[in-house]
Amino acid sequence: MTDIRGKTAVITGAASGIGRATAVALAREGARVAAVDLDRAGLAETASRIAAIGGEVTTYLVDVASRDAVYAFAQEIESAFGGADIVINNAGVAQVASVEELAYEDFEWVMNIDFWGMVYGTKAFLPQLRAKGAGHIVNVSSIFGLFSVPTQAAYNSAKFAVRGFTEALRHEMRGTGIAVSCVHPGGIKTNIMRNARFLQSVQTTVREEAASGFDRLARTTPDRAAEVIIAGIKKDKGRILIGVDAKILDIIQRLMPASYGRLLFRQGMGIGALTSGEPASSGT
Repeated sequence: MTDIRGKTAVITGAASGIGRATAVALAREGARVAAVDLDRAGLAETASRIAAIGGEVTTYLVDVASRDAVYAFAQEIESAFGGADIVINNAGVAQVASVEELAYEDFEWVMNIDFWGMVYGTKAFLPQLRAKGAGHIVNVSSIFGLFSVPTQAAYNSAKFAVRGFTEALRHEMRGTGIAVSCVHPGGIKTNIMRNARFLQSVQTTVREEAASGFDRLARTTPDRAAEVIIAGIKKDKGRILIGVDAKILDIIQRLMPASYGRLLFRQGMGIGALTSGEPASSGT
């Protein structure tokens, strides 16, 4: 069981969405929160909400895609608080494009933040947890780390990689006192689709339709997602599914690992599916 009260908890992507809600929830549980993002205004709002409940928070502007920046940040946490106890690698972005249209630069943008940011955050802080002989690493994947959809090859690649890395780490940490969790959110009411990069040929109206379609599908609030994550941390759950949609789609993928696409997606589906009832993004 992971104790949160009195612990130092680092969380990336804390300026909005799941990250902000989880930061607030951690503070409510009595953690010292180190909130990380590049959105200065968003971080200020997160800090204001934590202050309003009497919580303890320090904000940090860190580019998680920069290994040097993440390692320097980890050293700062060690100097200020004696190291982290809980590390939540949550920062994530999305890219909407078919494989043929996907630019390498956009692919790298997603992988550098969603995957490498998680790797840097894990490896930079793991020695601190090792030194303490206890702690918890939480890496946020997605339902798109369980199954793939058209126009999300970059996001799928990153989130599958997060899952593989995290599960390997969990096996390695068995018996060390360090718990490792992989989070798979379903549709969460966040701005990830509005902040996503779209293929150049997509018109502005289609982008807004995609975001609106995602809003209709996303039934779980960030606050509820945070509750599930906190409960999972306390119980040292290795796998945390958020939302009924995540649980159902996980079952479908297990039962139909090679043919789930026929059930879930129209033949020839592209970006239009994002507005027509299929999953669009995890909301991390």
